[in-house]
Amino acid sequence: FPWLRNERRDSLLMPHITWPDKHLREPAPASLQLDSLVYPQGQGYPNIRPENRLFQGDNFAILSALLPEYEGKVNLIYADPPFFTNRKYPARIGRGEDSRKPQDWQLTDGYHDHWESLDEYLQFLYERLALMARLLAPNGTMYLHLDWHADAYARLLLDELLGPDNLLNEIIWTYHGPSPIRRAFNRKHDTILAYIKGDGYTFNADAVREPYNPSTVNTFKSSPKAGFGKVPDLERGKVPEDWWYFPVVARLHNERTGYPTQKPEAMLERIILASSNPGDLVADFFCGSGTTPAVAARLGRRFIASDAASHAIQTTRKRLTVSGAAFSLERDSISPAAWTKPPRTKVHITPTSVALETHLQLDSWEVDPDWDGETFRSVAQAIRSARRDEISFELGIKSGRRVCIRLVTVEGKKYQLDVQPIADAANRL
Repeated sequence: FPWLRNERRDSLLMPHITWPDKHLREPAPASLQLDSLVYPQGQGYPNIRPENRLFQGDNFAILSALLPEYEGKVNLIYADPPFFTNRKYPARIGRGEDSRKPQDWQLTDGYHDHWESLDEYLQFLYERLALMARLLAPNGTMYLHLDWHADAYARLLLDELLGPDNLLNEIIWTYHGPSPIRRAFNRKHDTILAYIKGDGYTFNADAVREPYNPSTVNTFKSSPKAGFGKVPDLERGKVPEDWWYFPVVARLHNERTGYPTQKPEAMLERIILASSNPGDLVADFFCGSGTTPAVAARLGRRFIASDAASHAIQTTRKRLTVSGAAFSLERDSISPAAWTKPPRTKVHITPTSVALETHLQLDSWEVDPDWDGETFRSVAQAIRSARRDEISFELGIKSGRRVCIRLVTVEGKKYQLDVQPIADAANRL
């Protein structure tokens, strides 16, 4: 790891963690295939080639494929991998359900966090963190988010990969919620390990300041001796401590996507504001529900995001479409999109709109108004409401000589229609 100082490369005085098959695989790049270019509500179409990138597939292969272009160029990496819980996490896809009656929820596969052994998990994590360290820019920061199951092991891995002296913070995210535990203290915090790559790292203290507690303000106002003569700038506020309270997303009705283990936007906003600048490149290779790329786009950063799960990609794609940032979707060769012809669906095309008639329960649909037969360019999109089981079946858009429409159902089934418009007529497909 050439970015480590000479005395850190040996690390003879630091403890190491090992297991029987510990090794670093040679990078095995994925064969990436461009699936689509997405222009939310047509923004940037057709002249802009999106800089932002979303990938579906095994992130080891995707990380490997990105090395030639991005090695040493990613300013911020947030990693939220599986936690070694050995559980399955379903995703909620219903709308208007009673949160108190999980037996009535409509569910689909989210992701599995299941391992044959701790050795298998550590090898999975180690080889991916090593590639992320190579992508990280000299002024970059990596935030690794885990909990009590594996955070102690991961710290030793990052000590090895980035250097023990490059641990910037061990952050505690604390939250509230019910717990079945009766014979121990309730486990209500996660650990976020923040590592830098060098002394020139980015940290924007003023961007993340927060107000002092009212009791602190009142104390300094009431006594000139408070603070032993050191009076803070009460109006400017303070840099947050390394323990953070943010409510879990289950309590944030405006953010919930139904995706399991979704993280709150406010937490990612703090991380991105502190450790990157506008225009910087932010990456999340376990993007799940898409919180990191969605917040990065909102804050004027470029992003790279990936996940292996189809439902994660669909959830992220919808959030990014709402964010307004154009992006590309690419897949590795072993994660092809199975687009088929939808049953019992009609399309009505006018000079200014495209409308659907279908009995399918749609999660989203989108239109390429001038399909070239190769790259799908999504220019108009309709997304199912986050709170109600409603979606628009008409999109305002001018069509060319060949129209392509893609539909994704609530269950995750993918359909595609290739249409040649017929003036003032309904096309039955």
